[in-house]
Formats: sequence, C-alpha cells, structure tokens
Amino acid sequence: MRSGARAVLALGANVGHRAQTLHAAVEALGATDGITVEAVSTIVETAPVGAVPDQPDFLNAVVLVRTDLDPHALLAAAHAVEAGLGLDRSTKVPDGPRPIDVDVIAVGDLGDDVVLDEDGLVLPHPRAHERDFVLGPWAELDPDAVLPGAYGGRVVDLLTRLHHGEGPA
Repeated sequence: MRSGARAVLALGANVGHRAQTLHAAVEALGATDGITVEAVSTIVETAPVGAVPDQPDFLNAVVLVRTDLDPHALLAAAHAVEAGLGLDRSTKVPDGPRPIDVDVIAVGDLGDDVVLDEDGLVLPHPRAHERDFVLGPWAELDPDAVLPGAYGGRVVDLLTRLHHGEGPA
C-alpha cells in the first residue's frame, strides 16, 4: 500500500549536460528518504520564460512522487538535490540560467494558494497554470490531473487554453 501525499515536481536545466542532470535529479529524488518516484514525463525542450530571455533553451520534465514529507521538508529535499547538482541558490538569478531547478508544483490537494511562509513556499506553484512546460508533461503522466487553487482546474483544460491563446484562466 502506498502512503503519503502525491506531489508534482517540475525539473528544468539549461546549463551544462542538461539531460544527464535531469536524469541525475530524478535518481537523487528517488534516493531521498520519504520520496518515491512514481512517474517521469518525456523531456521537452523549451525557450526561456521571464526576465532573462538571452540564455540557452531549457530541458524540462515533470516528476510525480509519493511523499511522506511535509511540504517544507519536500522543498528542502528539492533544494538539496539542486545543490548536489551544482545550483548555488545564493547566486541564482530569478528566471536566469541554471544547471538544475526543482520546483514543487503541488502537494496533495493543498490549494487556494496556500502560503507556507517559513521558506517562501506557495502551493500550488503560483505560475504553474501558465507554463506549458509544466502542464504538458504533467498531462502526459496524468490526463485526469487537477491543479488545485484559485487558478487551477483540470490540467488538460488549462493546457488547451494556453494552446488556443486564451492565456491562463
């Protein structure tokens, strides 16, 4: 019997050996006490999004995990994986290039933009509903998935809106 909450993690890398780094991140997550990797999406290549457009393209994937960790401990585990693969959070430029990024997108049914402020964690991830590189791989893994929260909904519906230029709900 599986225990714990289901969580959705998004991985991205645009510096160094991107595919190897994503695979290493999945392995490191799976080796973390309290985390069981259930499924890994296809890797997709995407253009950078945000304030730093002049940088290499990203490779992205979504990982579905089962976890006994609370959201803060899951975020700490994600940060430990990032650090182990070369990300220095003290010098990380928001939206800038990085060897790895592990974002906690959703944990269980925590929704309605729950701010767990001790470490800045917001669930669900505040921009997940507008990111094709999260929604597409997530829908591939779980076509019935629902993003909780104020901007949430069925992941496939959110993805369809983005693809039709309707923007986020």
